[in-house]
Amino acid sequence: MLKSLSACLLLLAAPACAAEWQFESGSTPIAYFDNEGAQFQFACRGGDLAMAFWVRKPDSEVASASTMSLALNAKGNKVSVANDTNFAQDFPLIHSDGSSVLVRGPVARQWARLAQEAGDKIHLAFARTKRDGQLEFLDRQTFGAKNSSAAIGKVLARCG
Repeated sequence: MLKSLSACLLLLAAPACAAEWQFESGSTPIAYFDNEGAQFQFACRGGDLAMAFWVRKPDSEVASASTMSLALNAKGNKVSVANDTNFAQDFPLIHSDGSSVLVRGPVARQWARLAQEAGDKIHLAFARTKRDGQLEFLDRQTFGAKNSSAAIGKVLARCG
């Protein structure tokens, strides 16, 4: 009995158990990963696939911006100017309890497929071009990729 209780407590304390994509069915099916600082999600809204990136306490540059680009790396590397980072440009930001961007259409579908094929981690950040022409990455976030393929697949089955 003591051995099984210890194993249960160990499982409850292990962060890897909770660090996987979740799926919620219902009128708005959603696949999401929440790392406490941000949330990355794919949802079926009005029959269309939508992707959202929400940062709870955004950088002041993000909090004051009206538009921002996104950078995603599903190969396990941090977002950068390298070829393994994908970009989506100039999306309006929504500021409510943080800052978020909502993307629909081909970009949402492309990034859903990338997130499904991710290695261990997905890296996401807001991106903007500075005056000197260099890219700057803000509010870099890391999300686990465990169960992303199955959870996102369920959303895509409804509206992909």
